[in-house]
Formats: sequence, structure tokens, C-alpha cells
Amino acid sequence: MSDNISIPAAETIDFLTGFLAHLGLSPSDAETCARDLVQTNLWGVDSHGLLRLPIYAQRISDGSVNIHPDVKRLGGRGGFEVWDGDAGLGYVVGHRATDRAIELAQENGIGAVAVRNSNHFGAAGLYIKQATDAGMIALAMTNVIPNLVVPGGAKPITGNNPLAFGAPTGGDFPMILDISMSAVAGGKLLLAQEKGEKIPFGWATDRNGEPTDDPLVGFKGFLLPLGGHKGFGLSLMVDILCGVLTGGAYQFAIKSMYAAPEEPSDTCHMFIVIDPDAFLGKDALEARMADMHQTIKASPMTAKGGRMLLPGELEHETMIARQRDGLPVPASLMDEIRSMVEKHGYALPPALSAA
Repeated sequence: MSDNISIPAAETIDFLTGFLAHLGLSPSDAETCARDLVQTNLWGVDSHGLLRLPIYAQRISDGSVNIHPDVKRLGGRGGFEVWDGDAGLGYVVGHRATDRAIELAQENGIGAVAVRNSNHFGAAGLYIKQATDAGMIALAMTNVIPNLVVPGGAKPITGNNPLAFGAPTGGDFPMILDISMSAVAGGKLLLAQEKGEKIPFGWATDRNGEPTDDPLVGFKGFLLPLGGHKGFGLSLMVDILCGVLTGGAYQFAIKSMYAAPEEPSDTCHMFIVIDPDAFLGKDALEARMADMHQTIKASPMTAKGGRMLLPGELEHETMIARQRDGLPVPASLMDEIRSMVEKHGYALPPALSAA
């Protein structure tokens, strides 16, 4: 089992910004990606944080990700637009599209921007936070390669397509629900592999559809759905809104950034933003959200000392602890990152190289 080491968040952002700029990203895009990766780790979503840096660096270096994308509007009407991501890094494309969805919501009450021809955009909750920081309610989603075996199926026909929702609360943290349509995100299998851990049966199968507790076998095999037919149906919904509606890639037309790292993924996204000022008003929304939160917190628990948590609350508490104590990173992953950056003619800063 791999031991964790602790690295400081602020210095990690500085390192990532410098390294990604060294690979060719603009300083602002490099900082955006760096903050997103670290924010994801701060939330405790380690499956989508620094763990993804090596594959991103490989794809940037190989040219499968466009480091200077011409992200542009293709069409649409009123509060709905479709954009082309020009094979850009998903973080860059996603934040630009969310910015536009926020603008459309301010103009129309609701704004939606669908994007085709993009790449992996990390945790969907990042774009929800961008909207809730602006006082908006939001939905964000993305399609991925078919990796989900539906009940009774012999092979995957849809992805575990992530879906996130959030609303501002006026409190210490927004409500953010970020889920995929599989029992767990595929990144959790990668993280278990880095840590040398087994995974629970019920997370994934091997290539023959047989249950496995080996994370590498499961990652190369298929994921199991969330809630059976319910997760399957929601997965199709996401693929329709992201891929089918945009004229972009869906189902088997999407490429895996791991199996085909030399090719753009053609991933598609959808961002929907609602401005509460169109009806209720931000202050009234926050007051009602606070009332809902209080009701949730007051709910009785079966276990003594148990707590009912609002979605996003555990991530907020984890962030406070990790801002104080540092980001726990598997030693094996840190070794991989050290070797990778040296290969690209860069070096870890003292605050990280001493880890």
C-alpha cells in the first residue's frame, strides 16, 4: 500500500501554473487549470485532482489537446447557444462556456451553453461553483466513452456521464451535488491502484463482465451503474443533451484519453444556469436555502453522534482541513510527477521536492 505525503496547496498551484505554462498554455489558462486541479484535491475528490496531471501533460505534449483553442459560438437562439471547443483542454473550454451561460442567464433568466469538440474537463462541480459564486443555480454535465454495463448487458453502450447541480446558500459553502452514473467514478479505481488498494465488489467488472476487486482490472473493464436502470436512463439523458443535441460525438464516437492519448477525445458538455433574480431574487433564494439546510441538519439520525450533511458540506470541511494540513498525495504519484516534469525539462519546487 502506498503511503501518502502532504504538500501545500498554494505552492502546488504555483508549481502547476508554471509547469503548464512551460508546456505552452497561456499564463491565464495555466492558472485556471492549476487552481481547478488543486481545488478538486482540496475538496477530497482526489480521483480528479493531481492524479490526472500526467495524462494531461502527455496529451498537451503530443498535441492531442489544443493549447490555444479558438472556442467559439456555432449557433443557437435566445438563451441557448452551441459552441465549438476546438479540441481545447476541458477546463479552459468549460469555464469559458460557463461564463457565457452566466451572461445569458443574466440577460434571459436562464442560459444554456452546450459544447462539442472538447476534452476531459475534470470535476463537474468546478463549473457549478463558478455559477454559485455568481449567485446562480446551475447544472453541468459531460459525456464520456461507453464504460457502463447496464443490467443484463454484455458490453457497455453508454458512459458513466457525470452530472452536477448546485445552488448558492448564503452560508459558508454552496450546495453542490456532483455524481456520475456509475457506482463510482472511474478515477476512484485509478486512485485505488496508486494506493495499492483493492476495490469493493459492485464497483466494476473485468472485460468479460465478471465482478472484480482489482482496480486495474476494473479500470480496463467496465463500470457498474448507479441504481440499475435509473443510472442508465440518466446517462442517456446526459449524452443526448451533450452529444446528440450539439451535433458532436456521442457513445462510441467519443475517444478515451487513456486508450487513445494521441487523439482529441471529442467530449461534449452542457452548462445550464438560472438567475434567481428573474423571479425570486438572490436574497430570498438564500433565505429559503438556509431554511432547507436547517431542516436537513435537524433531521434525526440512527447512529449516536451522526450528522446529516448537505451536499457539498463534507467537501467544504475537507477543504478547510487540507488548506491547513496540506494535500495528501500518494508517494507513488508524487514520484511519477517528479519524473514526468523532469522529462519535460522542469523541476519541482523545494516545497514539493522535499515531500
